[in-house]
Amino acid sequence: MTIRTVSALVLDGLSMFEFGVLCEVFGIDRSADGVPKFDFKVCAPEPGRPLRTSVGALLTPHHSLDDLVGADLVAIPALGNGPDFPQDALRAVRRAADNGSIILTVCSGAFLAGAAGLLDGRPCTTHWVHADELARRFPTARVDRNVLYVDDGNLITSAGTAAGIDACLHLVRRELGSEIANRIARRMVVPPHRDGGQRQYIDQPVPVRCSDRFAPHLDWILANLDKPHTVASLAARAHMSARTFARRFVEETGRTPMQWVTDQRVLYARTLLEETDLDIDRIAERCGFGTATLLRHHFRRIIGVTPSDYRRRFAGGHRRSGDAASA
Repeated sequence: MTIRTVSALVLDGLSMFEFGVLCEVFGIDRSADGVPKFDFKVCAPEPGRPLRTSVGALLTPHHSLDDLVGADLVAIPALGNGPDFPQDALRAVRRAADNGSIILTVCSGAFLAGAAGLLDGRPCTTHWVHADELARRFPTARVDRNVLYVDDGNLITSAGTAAGIDACLHLVRRELGSEIANRIARRMVVPPHRDGGQRQYIDQPVPVRCSDRFAPHLDWILANLDKPHTVASLAARAHMSARTFARRFVEETGRTPMQWVTDQRVLYARTLLEETDLDIDRIAERCGFGTATLLRHHFRRIIGVTPSDYRRRFAGGHRRSGDAASA
């Protein structure tokens, strides 16, 4: 399928950045750069009526919901979590999907797709802040909290905000080829493709729901991440059998002891990568991984990118001095 017609659905409360992403990729005439011109329409239940946006500005769409049906692509920006979406908008999106349109959502736009019945039994994503609510609201949807976007054929859902750029460029690449996607990306001054997923942007706080009786054990582990730990050694320090300790640990944290220790070591490594100039070997030692190879393995598995890539993206401009600046 080649995308020629694109209809964006807008409602009261839409987020301007996510809508702007759709306009940038599909709404601007870049034919002078060799990019096919899309027939881009902005559609709403009441064309001509100004809509309130999330920042207080007004947007006046000029096309009706009828222009969703038959479009090659129906794009849904962040429109809030509902649940009170206009029924006529939901019907129009369902009709468009039934008639063969690709449906693309950005951030919380996935909630409208879910309300239209398009997420049932399908893989999807949304901003990590909303992922649990999306899974609760649509229990048969297979919500992936870690990725930037999910391509399920005629349904593409993206994570929060800038991940909409990734999803749109992916769709252009899939339907029109890498050369066209690269030309659009160059004009937008963004990478044609980003590595990793949402995991690298998610804050991962230490669990705080454990009991007062068990909390001191976790506090001691956090203060001694650089030391070698086994279930047996941690159980002995807690004056429990290994089996009892492991069971209690899962009850308190939702993770096995060694899974939890590894998670906290990676979290500490993130902090050191952001705030210090320590090289990877020293960070591995301080976090208890022992070797840079082991740190890289667990960091990429949990965060989705390598420690070096993470540092390049998130290191602050005033890092504390360490042993070296290489990563």
